[in-house]
Amino acid sequence: MHEEIDIASPRGKLAVRLGEVIERRWPADVQAIGVHGSLAHGDDHDGSDVNVLVVTYRAGAGPRPALRRVDGTLVDLEVLTAEEGLRRARELTSRWPLEADRYVTTRPLHDPKGWFARLRDTHLARLAEARPPEFSTLARHNWALASAAHTRAVRLAEWYETDAALILIAEARLHAALVTGLLTRTYFRNAADAARKTGVAGADMQELSAILQDQARELAARGKPVDGNLAALFD
Repeated sequence: MHEEIDIASPRGKLAVRLGEVIERRWPADVQAIGVHGSLAHGDDHDGSDVNVLVVTYRAGAGPRPALRRVDGTLVDLEVLTAEEGLRRARELTSRWPLEADRYVTTRPLHDPKGWFARLRDTHLARLAEARPPEFSTLARHNWALASAAHTRAVRLAEWYETDAALILIAEARLHAALVTGLLTRTYFRNAADAARKTGVAGADMQELSAILQDQARELAARGKPVDGNLAALFD
């Protein structure tokens, strides 16, 4: 499996070493080990994280999840059962544009039973059966969060609370990007990739307001407005 990982990269070497240690210490508990993120895409660089997923046969087995630096590199070690991983792959959530990449682009370090191929196929099958209203509903959720964050950012800017306003405008940009991702069924590598590819990365408050208004019209055209009366809350 290791030929799929660039072991000339310090991050690749670290991932392989980590996989070997896990295989050696928990041979009976671990079904598969893989990497996602920049290592899986083959474009990691100095400053990239090492994102490792360990798949176990049963809950509580294998290593503990961890997030810490190892030899100067941030390692995000996620541990879940094979059943839980496949269950998540069948879920569509409001963060789907940020979650889908790990389902379809994971490189195995150890996967004798082809679990990661099952993960990808399970997710793609779920997408194939999903109807447009599912994505529109999730997009409305993100639109509400984006609109609320934008409104608070405007108010804070009026009060000269600039630092807090910047945090909220970044939050609003991200949720606006997720709206676009859901409406177009486009997934992204991470939050920065989402903001960049949807054109909201540099949007100021007025530009973001216009983007949100356009999205509101699009969501209304897809069957349900973003604002309504009390009865509409339960539709």
